[in-house]
Amino acid sequence: MNAPIFQIDAFAQRRFTGNPAAVILLEQFPPDSVLQALAAENNLAETAFLEPMGEDFRLRWFTPTVEVPLCGHATLASAAVVMERLQPNRQQVIFQTASGPLAVRRAGASYIMDFPVRTPHPVAPPSGLARALGATASEIEYDGFNLIARLTDAQTVRDLTPDLSVIEQLDFAGVVVTAAGDEGFDFVSRYFAPAKGIPEDPVTGGAHCALTPFWAARLGKTSFRAFQASRRGGEIVCRLVGARVELEGACIFYMEGRVTFDTL
Repeated sequence: MNAPIFQIDAFAQRRFTGNPAAVILLEQFPPDSVLQALAAENNLAETAFLEPMGEDFRLRWFTPTVEVPLCGHATLASAAVVMERLQPNRQQVIFQTASGPLAVRRAGASYIMDFPVRTPHPVAPPSGLARALGATASEIEYDGFNLIARLTDAQTVRDLTPDLSVIEQLDFAGVVVTAAGDEGFDFVSRYFAPAKGIPEDPVTGGAHCALTPFWAARLGKTSFRAFQASRRGGEIVCRLVGARVELEGACIFYMEGRVTFDTL
């Protein structure tokens, strides 16, 4: 079998920045083992799989090693595929996902995603965290998926060289490090998830579902310019809207083609 594939830089203002995601359009999802093999072959942080569902699309996300319940940048990339390649006049799309219906709408040259909030709560620092990070956190919270560690300043976040082998042993999907922003940003962050096959994710939508309420409680506002300070780097506009989070960013197409695969 073969299917269209797109590789897109999401949360990017220019090519080779942001977070690259693959999007594969399928008439019907093959067995999970095939989806996982395709994601492993792509070897990107996430591959998104789309299946038409009436006016909507079913959407699933796989890292090179596991399926995940939510992925922001690959959702953004999927919206760009639908509204720039499949249906260029379309202004909104709804994806049916493991995290419920996710709506994405156009906003000029960008897209705005409507995601569920992840409310973090204080927890005790897990054993080995300071050694793993090579820095001491001033606050530790947990959002049900990832640990959030607040560091002293943005430069500490940017310069961090964590021990990924230790982070992989922690009992969390991943670790978000964050600090008050610099260079005009409200806050900065980085995200490490070696247990999911992602040593460092370039730009992480799901993490910002928790970072938005985290910083809203500390900065006393609900709209933010955020920067994920990975090597590639990426900008996200975040808004807290009740029990939802709006994440806004742009996409740039890098590659388009077809994949060939076996279904057995």
